Amino acid sequence: MATLELSTAIPIRSPSGAFRNEPFLDFGQEDTARAMREALARVADQLGQEYDLVIGGRRIRTAEKIRSLNPANPSQVVGVHQKAGAEQAEIAMQAAQDAYRGWRLAPAEERASLLLRAAELLRERKLDFCAWLTHEVGKNWGEADADVGETIDFLEFYAREALRLAAATTPIQYPGERNELLYIPLGVGAVIPPWNFPLAIMAGMTAAAVVTGNTVILKPSSDSPTIAARFFNLLEEAGLPPGVVNFCPGSGATFGNAIVEHPKTRFIAFTGSKEVGLDIHARAAHNKPGQIWIKRTILEMGGKDSILVEADCDLDAAVTGVLQSAFGFSGQKCSACSRAIVDDQIYDIFVDRLREGAKQLQVGDPAKNAAMGPVVNQAAYESMLRYIEIGKQEGRLVAGGNAVESQENGYYIEPTIFCDIAPNARLAQEEIFGPVLAVIRSNNFEHAIEIANNTEYGLTGSIYSQSREKLAVGRRDFHVGNLYFNRKCTGAMVGAHPFGGFNMSGTDSKAGGPDYLYLFTQAKSVAERLS
Repeated sequence: MATLELSTAIPIRSPSGAFRNEPFLDFGQEDTARAMREALARVADQLGQEYDLVIGGRRIRTAEKIRSLNPANPSQVVGVHQKAGAEQAEIAMQAAQDAYRGWRLAPAEERASLLLRAAELLRERKLDFCAWLTHEVGKNWGEADADVGETIDFLEFYAREALRLAAATTPIQYPGERNELLYIPLGVGAVIPPWNFPLAIMAGMTAAAVVTGNTVILKPSSDSPTIAARFFNLLEEAGLPPGVVNFCPGSGATFGNAIVEHPKTRFIAFTGSKEVGLDIHARAAHNKPGQIWIKRTILEMGGKDSILVEADCDLDAAVTGVLQSAFGFSGQKCSACSRAIVDDQIYDIFVDRLREGAKQLQVGDPAKNAAMGPVVNQAAYESMLRYIEIGKQEGRLVAGGNAVESQENGYYIEPTIFCDIAPNARLAQEEIFGPVLAVIRSNNFEHAIEIANNTEYGLTGSIYSQSREKLAVGRRDFHVGNLYFNRKCTGAMVGAHPFGGFNMSGTDSKAGGPDYLYLFTQAKSVAERLS
């Protein structure tokens, strides 16, 4: 029983009522806008601080550093971080294994209480975390608020789901027996989140692993380690025991691969590009000496998402939905609309309306709440410009197409729209992950569905139509994990829209859904014969 001492006896908290999504802030209210400006100023005073690795509760510094930069002002260092290498992998694994011996035995109520306390703290500091998101990855106020709100939702939702899972029973009690079905933790896992939702996805994967009794080696993106560090500190304040989460920014090629390949790693939760996800999957599948299990991979790997616009749609709603889906956060979402598939009958007028709508989108400093901020870094900036040149060869440029100069040399690109793109063109097939939209002409609804399904991905999609028959066909035949009717294809809400895709979009893990925590557990059936 001594292993229980590794738990910190977190005060038990009960969830407050049924789950409800965190409400969005209204920055149109002057008091809220003023509070956001004050938060941005507070955070600006903290930029450039150095953060340690934290392994088993111990602070560690390394010779090599990671410097996180503000994409709106690349000369500005947001945070300086230690760079974990292969030599830290074994130390982190040992710390996580040591903590697992006690954490796996902590009551579900205690683990859930950690998440609930973290949600309380995050809610109290919402605007400060919004400001960190603005400075480190260039989110405007609304996008930052959505990221923080989703994080709170994950914490609240997974806490409740963990309690539900702990109370699970078998479907029947066999006569003469007492039957149980226990969902037990897997062990030590690697959590490898992306930079584009550096708080919500990072915290969501970490919380799901921890609340089910696992321990975690957290390797945040090198583009957003400061937000992860701030959240890790919040978890410690909430009562996180040492070693349950080990904070380890580092190189994917060295530290990341070492953890993925380690024989004691039980699972890997990853969100990012298809190429990296498939590499992780292949490395995890290779059995190492001393490994006694098949590693589990929980992968979300991107998309090439389409919105179908039919002639019978509400045109105003469709134009707005496509613009929001394509250019929100400069298109840097795996759920973003990168293809608008438009019925021939309204194609020309729809393109004209898109062009006019794109002209209204202000590109500029996210700290001043511009509609579109920068792309995340120099490599992304250069990649976008290359795709724009490809688009000029494959279609007709109708909006944007240029970099936007700024005094701070931020990585800004205009909202860019190409029309007359062929369904098999590079612009229609390759994930661009930026503010570049391909418009494709469809002959009829059957043709539109055929085009929508012609990529290797299957994450999100949307249909704008007033026809119940078309929506029914779309429900059946549009092969994506998250399908929306008469609304944008971004903005999945925890609980309402469990999120995860098909095909090369990942393992359809459905984050924020009622079955997500099962992926971090294994079911154990226990039967006792009664005398």
